[in-house]
Amino acid sequence: MNKLSAAPRRLIVNADDFGRSESINQAVVRAHREGILTTASLMVNEPAADEAVRLARENPKLGVGLHLALVCGRAALPTERVPHLAGADGRFTDNPFAAGWRYFFSAPCKEELREEIEAQVAKFHATGLRLDHVNGHLHLHLHPFVFDILMENSERWGIETMRLTRDPFFLNARLASGRWGYRLSHAVIHHLLSGRARRALAAKKIRHTAAVFGLLQNGLVDTAYVVKLLPRMPAGDSELYSHPSLDQFKNELDALTSPTIRQLSQQLGIQLIRYQDL
Repeated sequence: MNKLSAAPRRLIVNADDFGRSESINQAVVRAHREGILTTASLMVNEPAADEAVRLARENPKLGVGLHLALVCGRAALPTERVPHLAGADGRFTDNPFAAGWRYFFSAPCKEELREEIEAQVAKFHATGLRLDHVNGHLHLHLHPFVFDILMENSERWGIETMRLTRDPFFLNARLASGRWGYRLSHAVIHHLLSGRARRALAAKKIRHTAAVFGLLQNGLVDTAYVVKLLPRMPAGDSELYSHPSLDQFKNELDALTSPTIRQLSQQLGIQLIRYQDL
């Protein structure tokens, strides 16, 4: 057993994309009731968002946060109010690099981003659910301009916890193989973004975990990966995020509901928590 297993360790196990589809919603509930899932991040504008809210109310121990969607999703505001962000169908671009570039340099995009983010936060609060955390679809909450908007309004919007996305590359390299270009590039990008964000979060006293696992797996969080991860988790607080569903990422649902993983987390003394418990 790894020596780190004796150190106090707490783990948030999160599901992104809650509300995107019925398949995802049902997987989230199963992973929470039958497995190790402790929190989920709600996409407030997606087709199954109302069902997700109902399921969250039926499972009050599930911490639910806002999965801010500014790419690969639907806008909360009508297209005529965000014409530089969304198309005629009300959807954002599916290209995160193009979106990130425009959000840096387009003045009209910046003004519309302020209104769209405000609308998504308001829509979450209108559910009556406690805001367990904030993060972003494809981690766009760490985009410097988006992040600054969140920081400027953190007190007014009740943001007390946030995902600081930084998946330790060298630990991940010992847990998985392949796709080195993807893994290395994403590790570098998010190391830089999280380094900038950490100072602002500290100044605002917004809580976050020390490490976030799942970024470098990108849909490949499976039982074998989690079994290798748990004994090697660093001391303190960490997050493992995933995308469980009944179809597209069933491997992630299987991992989160695995009796082997439940037993292993208990044997290692890993406490499963929500963001609100930090």
